[in-house]
Amino acid sequence: MLWVAVAWSLFQLWYASPLPFVFGFGILNDTEARAIHLGFALFLTFLAYPALRSSPRDRVPLLDWVLAVVGGFAGAYLFLFYVQLSGRPGQPTTLDLVTGTVGILLLLEATRRALGLPMVVVACVFIFYTFAGQYMPDVIQHRGASLTKFLNHQWLTTEGVFGIALGVSTSFVFLFVLFGTLLEKAGAGNWMMQISIALLGHLRGGPAKVAVVSSALNGVVSGSSVSNVVSGGIFTIPLMKRTGLSGVKAGAIEAAASINGQIMPPVMGAAAFLMVEYVGISYSEIVKHALLPAVFSYIALLYMVHLEAIKMDLKTIPQRPTPARERMLRMGLGLSGSILAVCIVYYGIVAIQAVFGGAAPPLLALAGVALYVASVWYSSRYPDLALDDPNAPILELPRAWDVTRTGLDFLIPIAVLLWCLMVEQMSPGLSAFWATVSILGIVATRKPLMAVFRKENLAASVRAAWDDLIDGLALGARNMIGIGIATATAGIVVGTITLTGLGLMMTELVELISGGNVILMLILIAAISLVLGMGIPTTANYILVATLMAPVVVDLGAQAGLPIPLIAVHLFVFYFGIMADITPPVGLAAFAAAAISKEDPIATGFQGALYSLRTAILPFVFIFNPAILLIGVDTWPQTIWVATVSLIAILLFSAATMNWFVTKSRLWESAALLLICFTLFRPDWWLNQVSPPYEELPASEFLPAVAQTPADGRINFVVEGVDLMGEDVRKTVNVPLGEPGEPLERLRGIGLTITQAGDALMISNVDFGSYAKRIGLDVGYDVVAVLRKADQPSSLIPIGLALAATAGVAGLQFARARKQADRKETGPAR
Repeated sequence: MLWVAVAWSLFQLWYASPLPFVFGFGILNDTEARAIHLGFALFLTFLAYPALRSSPRDRVPLLDWVLAVVGGFAGAYLFLFYVQLSGRPGQPTTLDLVTGTVGILLLLEATRRALGLPMVVVACVFIFYTFAGQYMPDVIQHRGASLTKFLNHQWLTTEGVFGIALGVSTSFVFLFVLFGTLLEKAGAGNWMMQISIALLGHLRGGPAKVAVVSSALNGVVSGSSVSNVVSGGIFTIPLMKRTGLSGVKAGAIEAAASINGQIMPPVMGAAAFLMVEYVGISYSEIVKHALLPAVFSYIALLYMVHLEAIKMDLKTIPQRPTPARERMLRMGLGLSGSILAVCIVYYGIVAIQAVFGGAAPPLLALAGVALYVASVWYSSRYPDLALDDPNAPILELPRAWDVTRTGLDFLIPIAVLLWCLMVEQMSPGLSAFWATVSILGIVATRKPLMAVFRKENLAASVRAAWDDLIDGLALGARNMIGIGIATATAGIVVGTITLTGLGLMMTELVELISGGNVILMLILIAAISLVLGMGIPTTANYILVATLMAPVVVDLGAQAGLPIPLIAVHLFVFYFGIMADITPPVGLAAFAAAAISKEDPIATGFQGALYSLRTAILPFVFIFNPAILLIGVDTWPQTIWVATVSLIAILLFSAATMNWFVTKSRLWESAALLLICFTLFRPDWWLNQVSPPYEELPASEFLPAVAQTPADGRINFVVEGVDLMGEDVRKTVNVPLGEPGEPLERLRGIGLTITQAGDALMISNVDFGSYAKRIGLDVGYDVVAVLRKADQPSSLIPIGLALAATAGVAGLQFARARKQADRKETGPAR
């Protein structure tokens, strides 16, 4: 099994690399690669996950070997018989149907083993719906499907199991998981943890803040909440308990910090990579939109931890006595040195590319190797970091630089990933490939280089590095089994939706339940995400809800006159899918944290859900105020202003939920802080009560408005027409426009073709899979108006009043806190 797992990792590296095209060998199309990917996942599932609790753990039963081989064959069927299948589309043979039937059954059994029964139940409900459509209530009724049509759609095409979700898992999710696994194997996880302890341990509630920051650092390279809890919690939870926090709160803080790892760029949860396909924008754009909410959520959690420490009067971890002047000098040198190093690397790479052009990549590779060897040489002069013993007292905090210098080379693969993703704008798969190659090189050579520089046993170090390399490749594949199976099973749901037309029916159903009210609709979708997420992984949850509900939100919002950006809807679904990992009664991250803290998992989940309210409020904010996603924010001053106001708002929300600001809050003070928070997040709501936000211009102004929209700007306009159900619709939509140019060409860039007849404008074509198609525009709709921002009173008025009210509440609490302190000093009156 070990070598099969290693083979899977090597296959994924080969597929993601440019090598097949260099050598002209092993070139696979998407369908073939997905089939091999699923074949490996099914084969390894039956070998790695026992069928029952009573199954033997010391050997693999013969039946499981048989199921593994059959499952691997069924999964790889589209690869093995690709030529034959492509020659007879829609005409399955008996072997095709038998393989599809066995494949579906074995996929459901693999899902039960790897993910549990809830995901199987969800898939079975949708399979039942496929065959029983004619017996369903009118609102979701369809004609039903034959077994042949079902198997052909689900197993022999890319509409079902082998659809987009499995494609994303194949193309780049695997490599990001492998990258994080290898980074942990190299020792970067412990290094990040120790840096967090050194930087924050001296603060009040320091260990809890360490948990938050280390989870944020882990979240930079890992996209799994449960793995974040397990890898960091074994150190931070006992550490928090040692400094006075209860086990329940320690576990809850770690769980709340770890679930945010999935929303922390640059490596977000696997579902974020699916957004590339579902939203139709680049991954770097998704990172840009997701950055501020993720950072604010972590800062707010740090603030909540600080308030918790003040309430409980927690002690700090002692640090080495250092004069204030030396402390300030060290801090200044650390910050300035970090900024200088980043600037040297960035401008150095840019200069080499400018001077050497096409010859730059090999030169940069050589420079990277030289930098790596120099970093390892420098680190070899100091002892390796010992793994933190969670049960030993921390007598003295290490200095940050003393920790940092032992692992400077760990920054290289992270820098490679960020450069490829954000600067070179490479695809996520290729970016992850080059980052994984760099960390593979580190795992393979770090210990031998250390041995050479320290004059230690080279042969033993080479053997240890080889073992680490093989173990890392196998463990990366092992960690991917669940994701591969989850995305394949979620494909059954997606296939059912495309086969039966359920997506269109859901619009009517949700509109019926919510009465067309956008707030009620969002609450309903948040609840659905939480309920689904209680038993299935975040990735599968996102696929289900995004496929079923995201188009509904966009469509009903548009009909209600609220143009919601598509990325905001998908992040809304993504956030609440993540929240399910901590929400009782089945919060997997809370359960993992409770197992470490040895406390009640339900109590840990409720406490963690309280801490996570600051994350739950953000999706509602960016639906109604997309500026927090940097949508419509074009300049640095605007960005700084939005970031500052939003940060103050989320901190005040955190203080209100903790019922503590300067001191313990009274009920009316917490209510006032919530109202202030609402005002800072949505100052436009108050302005809209005075005057409308937009003025409606005639359709004749639409094309001039498109021409005047700046590069990468967005425009709001109104369309009217008849939908597929024969009903009149009116929608307000928001679309992004690319580079400046001729108006009709700019619109074609988002898949929209407009035909002009006098002053009338009609949509004559909408490209399949385009942004315009995703937001519900269709052929035959007329553009009837364009919306221009109306002149309103300045938003500084409600914001200024809110900040003044904040100062008033703070002043009252300061006065009350002083009185309480005076009473403690003077003692009780006699």
